[in-house]
Amino acid sequence: MDLKLYERQVLSGKVSNFTRTLPAPDSELAQQALKDPYIFDFITAKRGQKEHDIEEQMVANVTNLLLELGTGFAFMGRQYHLVVGKEDFYIDLLSYNTKLRCYVVIELKNDKFKPEFTGQLSFYVAAVDGELAGEHDNPTIGLLLCKEKNDVVAEYSLRDINAPIGVSEYKLGDVLPEEYLKYLPTPEDLQARI
Repeated sequence: MDLKLYERQVLSGKVSNFTRTLPAPDSELAQQALKDPYIFDFITAKRGQKEHDIEEQMVANVTNLLLELGTGFAFMGRQYHLVVGKEDFYIDLLSYNTKLRCYVVIELKNDKFKPEFTGQLSFYVAAVDGELAGEHDNPTIGLLLCKEKNDVVAEYSLRDINAPIGVSEYKLGDVLPEEYLKYLPTPEDLQARI
């Protein structure tokens, strides 16, 4: 209740193309599984933190990650290695959803949403469908987690993409509001004073 799951899962303005790219009832199940924002309060935010650092904390707290993702998620790997056309690619996080019976590719961006992110994720979704998914698996779903997003830009970015992709924000724990940051010394300031 404290994390307002109902609002994030049912009432939020979730951005996806699931209804256009997945058959019913899979599209409805995928939309219900999407949250906005995801709350990763088990990860402590640090100024200048890189995507790699956030991924490491997610994997170190895989139980909490799976609980936040929702029912039916199974962790498959971090920086999951795929070889496509003799080239190496690495998916940030790969999971499988037992209720949806499909792989879920999770791309993490420690940045504001940019339209080009959907192209990369669309490629990963297609590659997982082609390289990993079996004949009894449903189409792979992509989940793009960004530090922030503009819903209108995200919706336009997904309009002509045929891979099922959802875009959500994520929040980390212990984040100080921006107005307080200007009053605190940076790590560099503290190091210089020491």
